[in-house]
Amino acid sequence: MDSQAGHRFEVRVEGVYFDAAHFATFGGDCEPLHGHSYQVAAEISGPLTEQSWVVNFIELKSILRGLSRELDHRFMLQLDSRLLRIDDTGGAWEIGTPGDRTYSFPKTDVAALPIDNTTAERLAEWFGNRLARSLAERGATNLESITVEVWEGPGQRASHRQHGLPIE
Repeated sequence: MDSQAGHRFEVRVEGVYFDAAHFATFGGDCEPLHGHSYQVAAEISGPLTEQSWVVNFIELKSILRGLSRELDHRFMLQLDSRLLRIDDTGGAWEIGTPGDRTYSFPKTDVAALPIDNTTAERLAEWFGNRLARSLAERGATNLESITVEVWEGPGQRASHRQHGLPIE
């Protein structure tokens, strides 16, 4: 086959789901505790490898499913929040909100994330960063961009795109 120089391709996987609880902060306040049935999709672009693919679909979906399992049926805690008071008590996370609500969650029920807010935008960024690292660890050197979409429900989604991969 002719050289693929200059050719760019995209692959996309969908249908990765997880259920999780959270409360986002905004405007100096905090939403009530609630949950969503999330859906995640990823699109990766770049030139073809020697195997004539951008990335293996099965591997890509497996990575997304593994990341989703880390969040599934857990409370997603934004560890870098500028508004929440967060204390690690050893076996639990104690969380105080701007509205003076206090929550205590066993650590086993919490996905403690290095993000400032559990919005769909930040979750898409978290998935994208983790996906980029995982693919780089598996030897992917052809990736030019990764776009991750996170749906909080029907008709409600956010996306994040990274360029210049792999991410360090």
